[in-house]
Order: sequence, then structure tokens, then C-alpha cells
Amino acid sequence: MAASIAAKGILQNLVVEPEVDGEGAATGFFCVTIGEGRRLAQLLRVERKEIRKSEPIRCIVDTANDPHEISLDENVTRESTHPADQFAAFRKLADERGLGVEEIAARFGVTAYVVRQRLRLGAVSPKLIELYREGDLTLEQLMAFAITDDHARQEAVYERLPFDPDASTIRRLLTETHVAATDRRARFVGLEAYTEAGGTVLRDLFTEDGGGYLEDVALLDLLVTARLNREADALRAAEGWRWTEAHLDFPHAHGMRRVYPHPVELSAEDQAALQAVQTEFDRLTEQHQTAEELPDDVDARFGELEAEIERLEAKRQAYDPADVARGGAFVVLNHDGTVRIERGFIRPGDEQPEAETGPDSDAEARNEEDRGGEDAAPDDEDDESATDEDDGDQPLSDVLVRDLTAHRTLGLRLNLSEQPDVAIVAVTHALTAQIFYLGAAAHVVGIQPVKTDLAAHADGIEDTRAGKAWSDRHANWARQMPKDVGALWEFVAELDHDSRMALLAHCVSLTVNAVKLPFDRRPRALAAARRLAEAVALDMTSYWRPTARSYLGRVTKAGILVAVREGVGEEAAARLTDMKKADMAQVAEQLLAATGWLPSLLRTAALQGPTDLQSEAQGSEPHAEAAE
Repeated sequence: MAASIAAKGILQNLVVEPEVDGEGAATGFFCVTIGEGRRLAQLLRVERKEIRKSEPIRCIVDTANDPHEISLDENVTRESTHPADQFAAFRKLADERGLGVEEIAARFGVTAYVVRQRLRLGAVSPKLIELYREGDLTLEQLMAFAITDDHARQEAVYERLPFDPDASTIRRLLTETHVAATDRRARFVGLEAYTEAGGTVLRDLFTEDGGGYLEDVALLDLLVTARLNREADALRAAEGWRWTEAHLDFPHAHGMRRVYPHPVELSAEDQAALQAVQTEFDRLTEQHQTAEELPDDVDARFGELEAEIERLEAKRQAYDPADVARGGAFVVLNHDGTVRIERGFIRPGDEQPEAETGPDSDAEARNEEDRGGEDAAPDDEDDESATDEDDGDQPLSDVLVRDLTAHRTLGLRLNLSEQPDVAIVAVTHALTAQIFYLGAAAHVVGIQPVKTDLAAHADGIEDTRAGKAWSDRHANWARQMPKDVGALWEFVAELDHDSRMALLAHCVSLTVNAVKLPFDRRPRALAAARRLAEAVALDMTSYWRPTARSYLGRVTKAGILVAVREGVGEEAAARLTDMKKADMAQVAEQLLAATGWLPSLLRTAALQGPTDLQSEAQGSEPHAEAAE
């Protein structure tokens, strides 16, 4: 109000009445009956030294009316301006009088951001403004339409709307051909680089972060591809790989073998550098261990030391130079907008002809559809590890060979059925040969792993903590595998019992598929998945939590309230009832963070005592001891 008075003066005079003392005599002072806000605004102008303390203020002295009644009358009988009139008035000031955003803001005592919002609302299609006046559109819905100035598009989207849509639906329809500023591609390239390249951003003035939408998707994709290719070229030049490829997403169906780095000793120079950096890190840690907050320079130094330690420790693992010379790496875009590098892939044409295919860690490279149910046989069946089954120098007919080997197979089955320990070795060998070696066909037990690409069902699952833990575990096993699959049986057989069972469990776990698809009716399999979850005491709170991205932003407002009601309580849910969905999801995420709440699909039935499998294992231990 002070800003308005400074720009336009007092448009409505104050109404006052004389103050009287206890005996009814005038004191010389006056009480404000109407216009107390204007009086306080003028006092604020005095504090700001915009006017003198003795500045005359026009007032009307009223002694005829009851002061309480006329004070009430001013507030009860006046008609407030419709918000749409305010939007139109701000627009008129800008268009007809040429006032800038800052000037309008100063004249009305509001922020420039509020002026921009009202100007944007004033630019909404007159047809929609009229619907807003008549009550057929809410202010929240009108704000959603204001994301674009295109009246024709606004009206076209309105015609497509379902009954009583929320604002998020309107925004989604208006921006369905655009890319949100929070998209991983936009975060990777950066808005500044995008706009410098000629791209335009559609700003949303009615979201908390003022986010927007990138309109030129083709330009954005071009910038993303160009930068990923630069990253790939830099990697190839720095590390010497034969090839590097840039991809938006990891190409799971690459069909290549993967090699891994092996442990190496640090050079004397690197060992000395690591020791020096670690010593300084320990010294700083001891000096500041009692400090509640680190000075900026010390905190920055800690970051530098940690980065250097990580760089030197990484040198303890190195790829075979021969693998680097014929192998390559994929440069892909992570779901958080950062670059991810996957190294050590050997194309089939670059394989050494005399070498057996080695460990392949990509658990998704050969799913059931790619294999058609069987692994492809190696191109060269006469590798060094193969043995001739012919009987010495006497050639045998094919029929006789089949007859004899059939009898031998029956003998193997009988003996193997009586030796469960060897059966475990055989099963582990068969699974390992197919999972870690591409096209080896080296297994004798007819068990084939069927693997499901989880990345095709859950966006970003590879980047979760559980996804990275799985990848690290798989890579750790692959590093231990012999390069030649012919030596795999000895590797499995020579493992101690616990290690062999751990390898078997890892291979079996890769085949687990509890994904529920709308067209895939597997009630018995999903029931078995529930029993498996109980048997392994699965607690999904260790791997998943409800966030706006993972769950709360993808269900209805009613679904959010159910989650808060179950996880926190009825009172907390009631406080969220009137919020917008986006705000509700964010608040719910914070409320549920420490509760351990899970949607029903992720819950494991509470176990009453040990499971059947656990009881069986515990009951079998005394028998095994007695047998010994």
C-alpha cells in the first residue's frame, strides 16, 4: 500500500473522529475510523524518509455516524475485484502504457515475479478467462494453461480435457512435445548451452522452482549426441581402447564378451604418492576430529585428498593391454544426467581365433529371446580343450558312438544321483558356463538360465544402490573366472563349499523373475515369488524407499494419502488433503522417509518363527553331524 500511495497518492481519504477524554472534552487528537491501513502505510513512508513526519494527510472528520458501524460497512459492502480483472489491468499497464515489470512492481508494492505471473495469466485465451470468470475453470487450472501464450493450443487442449482435470494433466498435454528442464538430457547439456545453440525454453512461472520445458527436442538430442561422442573420443584417446561407442541408454543386446581388470601392484612412485596423500588425510582428520564444522579451505582440501586417493587406488586394477587393444567401451547417459562408462567389451570379430571365449559379465546380453532357448555354439569346434571321443585308431560308426555314449550318459546319471556334492558342482558349472562365457557350450548338465532384463521394466534401476551392488557382485565373480572355459570345471570343483554355494546362489538368483506384467498371467509363479521372499526374509526397505520419482508422483492424490495414513497416521494425512499433487508428493516423501513404509507389492509377509526351509535346514544339521 505504501508503494501504491507513493506512485498514485491516497485515492480514498481517511475518515476520522475527534478523540475525547473521560469528561467528553476534545483532546486535539483524532482516531482513524476508516483507513487504518493507509495510515500505517504513510507512517512506513515516514520511516523510509519518503515524506516528512509533518506531511499533511487529507482526512474527513465524521461525527454523525457510529464509528464501529462505518468501519464495518467499508469491509462488508465493498465488492472485491475479480482476479481476472487484476490480470487484465496489469496487462493493460504493460501493453498500453508501456510500463516495465519492475516499474509495475514498484507502483503496486509486489515483486517482479508476481507481476510476471499476473501478466502471464492476462495473456491466457479470452475464452478461457471467461470460463474462469464463470467458475468453470479454477485458478490452478488457469495457471496451468498460462504455461504457453499460444491461444489456439490452449483452446485445443481444453477441448481434449477429461472432466475436472488437475493442473498437472493440463501441463502435460500442453508440453507433451517438449522436454522438461529436469530431464536427464537437459541436465546433461545444461540450459545455458541449449539456449546458446538457439534453443528456446518454455518457462512455467507457477511452479516452485520456476522450471520450464525445452521446445526444440531435435536440437537437444543433437547436443546430447555430440557431447556423448566427445566424451567417447576423449576416453578412447586417454585409455587406448580400440573403439568407444556413445549411447543414450546401455545397449543390453550387444552380444559381446566382457573382460575385467585384474589386480596389479602399484608402481613405487604411485605407492609413495598414495602414502603421502593418506598421511596428510589422517593428519587433517586428527586435527579437526572435534570440530563441529570444517573451515571452507579444509573441507575443500579433504575433497582433493579423497579424489586423489580414489584415483591412485583405482590403479590397483588394470585391464590386460591385449584386451584394451582389441576391446572397447560404451559411454552412456545415466538417469541423473551424468556420464556412465562401461569398459571391457570384445566384439566377436575381434576375438582371438585360438582363444576360448572368456567371462562375460553382462547379465542381460543374452536373454531367452536372443538365445532362442539355447546358447550358440562356438565357431571353432576344434579348440584345444576339446577331446576326441573316438576309440583310439579304430573309427566307429555314428550309430555305435551314439549307442555307447547313451550308455555312458545313463551311468553318469546313476552315479551323479547318488553324489549330491558332485551334482552341486555340475549344476554350478553349467550355470556359470552359460552366464559368464558367451557361446561356450561347455556344460554337460542340461540346465539353462532364463534371464530377464529388469532395465526394460524399471527406468533407472541400474543406478539404484541395489543395482550397483548387484553389478559389483557380478563383476567380482567374473574377475575370478579362468579366461579359458575349459578350466572352469576345475575352478568350480576347487572352490571351498561356502564359496561354491555362494557362486551357485548368485547364478540361480540371476534367473529369478518376479516381474508382474499386465498380459503375463502367472499366478502360481508369483505365489512362489512370495514364498521365496519369505524364505530369504526379503526386506525391501533396504533397497527401495517411496519418493516423488519412484512412487508418490506416479499415483493419485488418494494413493498418496493412503501411504501417509498407513506410514505416519491419520492426522498427518489430513494435513495434506488440500495440497496440490506435486506439493503433496514432496511433503509425503519427507514424512515417509524414516517410516519404512512400503506399497503392498513390496511387502513380505511377517514371519512367525523360522520358515519351512529354515526349519528343514536346522533339522538336517544333526543328521549330517551324525553321518560324519
